Amino acid sequence: MAGPTTAERGERQKLESGPPRPPRRGWPPRPRTLIVVLVAVVLLGAGATWLLYGSKWLRVEHVSVSGARVLTAQQVREAADVPVGSPLISVDTDAIEQRLRRKLPRIDSVDVVRSWPHGIGLKVTERTPVLVVEKGAKFVEVDAKGVRFATVSEAPKGVPTLELTVSGSAGLRRFPVGRLVREAVGVAADIPAAVARDTRVVKVRSYDAISLELKGGRTVAWGSGEKGGLKGRTLTALMKAAPGARHFDVSVPTAPASSGS
Repeated sequence: MAGPTTAERGERQKLESGPPRPPRRGWPPRPRTLIVVLVAVVLLGAGATWLLYGSKWLRVEHVSVSGARVLTAQQVREAADVPVGSPLISVDTDAIEQRLRRKLPRIDSVDVVRSWPHGIGLKVTERTPVLVVEKGAKFVEVDAKGVRFATVSEAPKGVPTLELTVSGSAGLRRFPVGRLVREAVGVAADIPAAVARDTRVVKVRSYDAISLELKGGRTVAWGSGEKGGLKGRTLTALMKAAPGARHFDVSVPTAPASSGS
């Protein structure tokens, strides 16, 4: 029996493929449509640029300060020197941060944020003194990083005084003053809170000869800044065990000692 003819095969393929699909309307877009879209994009871009840079609606009108404790808000504003009246988008926040750090060393960190539509916010974190160094009739504040950041006429309450009584140039060559100050800062951070309230002086004679002078004439031989956490816990236990003692030695925390009454 003869197979289907060419005409029959063609008719069968048409039936299997379904009716022809109509051409997509509107594609590709007409040149006039493209021009309208491009013009709209350009106008929107120009409008946004004018709104951000040229209009009076998005300009700096006020500067707020938060986080300042010793510094006043006015001091921070003056050091920041924010260009009031300038477009808010054009304010260089990095330059303001650098300016504040340079002019006010008391500032540890600052975050400069835009507060739309008219404000600049200065979120300040001040350094906290953990020691002070006497300098004539004034005091230099030292923070937990060993940074000497401010000179004040009165020592802040509850902050011990640092005394460096290092003798001999050999010791200073091996452990320069900056290193010894950092060691003293570390010791101050490891002093238990109950003892820290009574600590008046942190005395440094050498790297491994650091001692504390407490209220009431009591003293603590601390040794080096190593194993500070263990020494702090040992000192707390030692003081509870010998409440009447006046001298404590935790330089070797595994073999502490107390004396005097």
